[in-house]
Amino acid sequence: MAERREQAAPDVMTRIGQGFLLHHAGDREEARLRLLDLWHEIGADGDPLHRCTLAHYLAGTQDDPVDELAWHLRALSAAQELTDGGPTAHHGASAARALYPRLQLNLAADYVKLGRSEAARTHLRRARGAAAALAEDSYGDGVRAEIHRMELRLGEAGPGSTGEPGPRRRS
Repeated sequence: MAERREQAAPDVMTRIGQGFLLHHAGDREEARLRLLDLWHEIGADGDPLHRCTLAHYLAGTQDDPVDELAWHLRALSAAQELTDGGPTAHHGASAARALYPRLQLNLAADYVKLGRSEAARTHLRRARGAAAALAEDSYGDGVRAEIHRMELRLGEAGPGSTGEPGPRRRS
């Protein structure tokens, strides 16, 4: 009977997605509560892909910029666990590498909100460097455009910045 209940319960990524949808539908508080419940359920030692994704979405539900920064730092830490490439590669490593530039960009934005422009510039540079690995698709183009907007906001021209959104990966 317990096995049936476990099989009937949505998996962690589905539940994270449900929280994300609640947030984007405008129910930020309910999204935060559900995602926090899930965070406590999977724990600090849970699957790094789940923790990365969950912390990334939890950051967006925060009202306080300091709390938002803390969640983004948790997301980055989990992403680094995925990509460190220990003896057994994690199935989420490629997803984490694709998310890495956005995580760095989120940290830059958090530091801007907190008035810490030097820390923001550090994370912007990391985002710019990591973006070189992104595919030339709508996701990669969107991240590069966000990096360019942050460069303008911080008054920092990236390599080859002539109004174009950041460097693109060469095929």
